[in-house]
Amino acid sequence: MTHTPTPTPARGGLPLGLGAYLLWGAMPLYFPLLEPAGSLEIIAHRVVWSLVFCLALLAGTRTLTRYTAVFRQPRTLGVLAVASVLIVANWVTYVYAVLSDHVLDAALGYYINPLVTVLLGVVALRERLRPAQWVALGFGAAAVVVISTGVGGLPWISLVLAFSFGSYSLMKNRAGRTVDALPGLAVETTVATPLALAYLGWLTATGASTFGQEGAGHALLLMSAGIVTGVPLLLFGAAARRLPLSVVGMLQYLTPTLQFLVGLLVFGEHMSPTRWVGFGLVWVALVVLTVDGTQAARATRLAAAAGATAGRRS
Repeated sequence: MTHTPTPTPARGGLPLGLGAYLLWGAMPLYFPLLEPAGSLEIIAHRVVWSLVFCLALLAGTRTLTRYTAVFRQPRTLGVLAVASVLIVANWVTYVYAVLSDHVLDAALGYYINPLVTVLLGVVALRERLRPAQWVALGFGAAAVVVISTGVGGLPWISLVLAFSFGSYSLMKNRAGRTVDALPGLAVETTVATPLALAYLGWLTATGASTFGQEGAGHALLLMSAGIVTGVPLLLFGAAARRLPLSVVGMLQYLTPTLQFLVGLLVFGEHMSPTRWVGFGLVWVALVVLTVDGTQAARATRLAAAAGATAGRRS
């Protein structure tokens, strides 16, 4: 009797996943290096050089056809065009948050994002929530109310980041599994590139551009935005194919946690008692959501195993 070893899909996946989320979490340390460029100029360069980076990788791996095929699929192209608008809005808000000393607000936004994803599932996909998910949403809503009371207004940066990325994820889901991460990002940046180039051209014409005016090092840093965008995405894509979804779900909290630590310890942003309470409520919500998701996934696996066993016996 020949024993077939069980495949280990997680092999190498954990270092890849850690690399992706740690790089995303360290982003607040990168964008200040691009000053005196403003948020919009940085994002315009990020769009253009991300496209260059993606196309170079697609050409190098001889997979350009996966990119060009999307332009022959009007529905998929339309969905990715909406995704492009959402991710650019997310990028602009995030860079603005970093450059205006609101890294903690950015971290809060990405902590809230899983809760927003659950909420969008109800609104857009008509999903039914389990009781624990409703409890988690309640804690999340309470956190927003507490923080709003403490800062004298809605934490709009956090909410824009959470809802723009949550909606972006929804659009990517609707695009289906036929479009991989790299060609998908290439299409999204292609859609945004004409506007980005027009803005960069306007900056150059008015003498407001920093590209080429602040030395070669500054220009190279702006150009590196494509690599900084693409590399963690590739690491994530490789990790997602090797790791169970539950592990990926746990790893996602590394990014806002690192952002939180950078904002608090490196940039010295102030955390008032009210904000600590608000963050605490969000963390409780995430614990509830994670425990419930883990239990639901385990129940699904057990049910599937029981069904398979019953099928073999019959």
